[in-house]
Amino acid sequence: MLGFTIVWAGQLVSLMGTSMAGFAIMIWLWQTTGKATPFALYGFFSSLPLIVASPLAGALVDRWDRKLTMMLSDLAAGISSVIIVILYTADALEVWHLYATGALAGFFGAFQFPAFSAATTMMVSKRHYARASGMRSVADSASGIFGPLAGAGLLGIIGIRGILILDIITFSLAIGTLLVIYIPRPPATAEGSEGAGSLWKESAYGFHYIYQRTALMGLLLVFLMINLTTTLGFSVWAPMILARTNNNEVVLGGAQSALAVGGLVSGLLLSVWGGPNRRIKGIFVTMAGMGLAMSVMGVGRDLYVWGAAGFGLTFLGVIASGCSNAFWQSKVAPDVQGRVFAARGMVAWAARPLSMVLAGPLADHFFEPAMREGGVLAGVFGDVVGTGPGAGMGLMFVLTGILCALAAGVGYTFRSVRDAEHILPDHEATGESE
Repeated sequence: MLGFTIVWAGQLVSLMGTSMAGFAIMIWLWQTTGKATPFALYGFFSSLPLIVASPLAGALVDRWDRKLTMMLSDLAAGISSVIIVILYTADALEVWHLYATGALAGFFGAFQFPAFSAATTMMVSKRHYARASGMRSVADSASGIFGPLAGAGLLGIIGIRGILILDIITFSLAIGTLLVIYIPRPPATAEGSEGAGSLWKESAYGFHYIYQRTALMGLLLVFLMINLTTTLGFSVWAPMILARTNNNEVVLGGAQSALAVGGLVSGLLLSVWGGPNRRIKGIFVTMAGMGLAMSVMGVGRDLYVWGAAGFGLTFLGVIASGCSNAFWQSKVAPDVQGRVFAARGMVAWAARPLSMVLAGPLADHFFEPAMREGGVLAGVFGDVVGTGPGAGMGLMFVLTGILCALAAGVGYTFRSVRDAEHILPDHEATGESE
């Protein structure tokens, strides 16, 4: 796992810079607009190109050298940060600029997930897939812990411009680590030969591969519903906390860090443990628990409750993600994983842009007014989430959490999903054994 560990270290540093920059951008957005809608739209414009470009990206990932593809993705993300730095320095940065640069980064980000996931399959032996996923979660969580805290601390010292420059430097370091490692090409398989052809045919093959396998299709549809509900809630995460704490940036940073601590602890555990033997059961039990934790977040009105619920949410989420990634990596032929993982990502996140577009207006124009003193829902839910600023967004969290738990419970009742580990055989190819 040496090659994977080197790449992982570079991504950890890059994610740290991205987390700091994202925190600074959130503060700038809130100070500039004071509305939830720009947060949701920023996420929408960042996610839509990622989703739309996924089939093309997956086909190219399987055609191109996967290391080069990852470097291209990191370079494009760095260029987006350079553009923001230039505009901010010239005092010309506007909200729509963030939408545009987010779309640019999102397009090239469509290459990152299938390339890194497929490359991991060839760098890591099959028995370590869940551990590798745990390490990736550690990187995500560690950056989530220290990024917001560092961002909050550095805002008053080097400002937004300085934080964005640090982000650019970390992208450069990530590219540097990719230069020194070797990623083997996957062996040819019957599935790869079946999916070969024009770029259009190869772009569509990932969907065809999943559609032919009912177990994969069912599991993917469940994730689609889970992502629909969780994204609808988390699109207003930062505005909810800021509204309920009178714009307390420290509380927001602490709450985000608490989320990341749960993921970090879970990722470390998964890296050592390797996850449950029954991966499908592990996925659904943890997803149901995630829904419960989301509902508790909506009820919370201080850092202690948000921190406890957030810890539980991400702790369970990392295990669900680790089980899912290990399952897909072991069941899908390595030379078509770029296309299949891209199709998987596109379908699983298809509802994300819609959720992001709806979340802001729903919060600003329905839930928040409805949960003010005397609002139409205040008498029904006021004892649960309170009333006043942020209460409407808290109610959104409660409701989406309930829907998340229901989606997990209903999904597990289908045999094709519940018994997917036995229905689908493992692929024969393996990565390094060290």
